[in-house]
Amino acid sequence: MREVFHQSLEDVQGRLVEIAELVTVAIEKATRSFSSSDVALAEEVIEADAVIDDKAVALDELAIEILARQQPVARDLRIVVSALRISASLERMGDIAEHIAQLTRMRFPERAIPKGLKSTFTKMGELDVAVARKLTELLRNEDKALADEIRNDDDKLDDLHLSVFEKVLSDSWKGEASATVDATLASRYLERFADHAVSVAKKVVYLSTGDWTVDTETIEVPRP
Repeated sequence: MREVFHQSLEDVQGRLVEIAELVTVAIEKATRSFSSSDVALAEEVIEADAVIDDKAVALDELAIEILARQQPVARDLRIVVSALRISASLERMGDIAEHIAQLTRMRFPERAIPKGLKSTFTKMGELDVAVARKLTELLRNEDKALADEIRNDDDKLDDLHLSVFEKVLSDSWKGEASATVDATLASRYLERFADHAVSVAKKVVYLSTGDWTVDTETIEVPRP
């Protein structure tokens, strides 16, 4: 029974990695479609979101079954509870990628990125893709140094997000109302994507320490 239990825990981790991989593909395609106004690519992201949702639900059902049948304690309990919360964050990250793709589709054949902000949104997209890749690796091997890297990337995204607001609120901004809305929404989506990744990274650290106390400026990585 113990062997079956540990196999179930390994299955939980494997499913989290699988969902994170799908989220990475989604944000890659979403940011690329947003940058190039590729509506076909945007449609792929929108259609694929249902797969992420289904896998997240299946993982939650597995975690609940483990809780009910195995009654795990200590670290095993932390793994299962954290998996439920991580699954929710990953599902939301997939939704955010879908929202970005929907912006692309809504403005097609026009470009969704307002003039003067292309370089900013390109950087934000690249950072989100990097965050997704690091998060997948973090879930795969629990290399906790990646948690700090994710937090640092999130800080960069926060700065870029702020710069978008400064741009659209400045006297020099000549964009129409629709362009202002698009810029504001897209920037918020891209910034929020990384926020969820930071939340997941904190939970991975929690799995190693059993402590939710995390410094507000950096994720403390325990020394071996």
